[in-house]
Amino acid sequence: MTKVISIANQKGGVGKTTTAVNLSTALAACDKRVLLIDLDPQGNASTGFGIDNIQRDIQIYHLLTQRAHISDAIQQTIVPKLSIIPADTDLAAAEVEIRDREHREYILDQLLRPISSSYDFVIIDCPPSLGLLTVNALSASDSVLVPLQCEFYALEGLAQLLRSVELVKKNLNPNLSVQGIVLTMFDSRNNLSEMVVNDVKEHFGKQVYQTIIPRNVRVSEAPSFGQPVLMYDINCPGSKAYASLAAELLQQENVNL
Repeated sequence: MTKVISIANQKGGVGKTTTAVNLSTALAACDKRVLLIDLDPQGNASTGFGIDNIQRDIQIYHLLTQRAHISDAIQQTIVPKLSIIPADTDLAAAEVEIRDREHREYILDQLLRPISSSYDFVIIDCPPSLGLLTVNALSASDSVLVPLQCEFYALEGLAQLLRSVELVKKNLNPNLSVQGIVLTMFDSRNNLSEMVVNDVKEHFGKQVYQTIIPRNVRVSEAPSFGQPVLMYDINCPGSKAYASLAAELLQQENVNL
């Protein structure tokens, strides 16, 4: 059965796209069929797989605005078993174009239904906002995974996101749940990082993944080479952390590795 997971945090710079790209890669490396949907107008997840602008002539914007069929937008990435629906800055106009459509919150859900059974996981990289694109992602998802940077204001932003998830669950998607919270950009040299980890675990307990993603220069370098970090440097701490996160998620789903 297909699991649809939104990677969401309305705060930018928390490792959202990095988590979407590298968790998708790690799941594919575990022999799972994965579709990554780039739903962020910045298109960074697409860039992270080396997909240039010419290769984005059919992308998620065209699907949401009924200009193309979903099968025409799906591309195979450089990672076996991992496909992507790319995005670029055109997507920013989609919220305006679809706002008057009937059942506008369910457009993505309707798009995914015919093809979702072809995949074990569909991962959606949400934009860093709580607008109509993110609402579409949450309405189409089974769960939401929240990347949380180890910094002072992290909990404040998390509370706002979780309120939004509850609103979507109450009004649009009663089956939506929180998959988990993954702590990112952890710096062991920084006492504040340790404090944030302790605070988040105290507040959210088992919802917090044991795996913590470290701040790692190889993770930062990989997108400029158009590669997930697991391909760029499989032995670096960031790669090992994302492989561990994928294993934890699969264990959570009771999927055989």
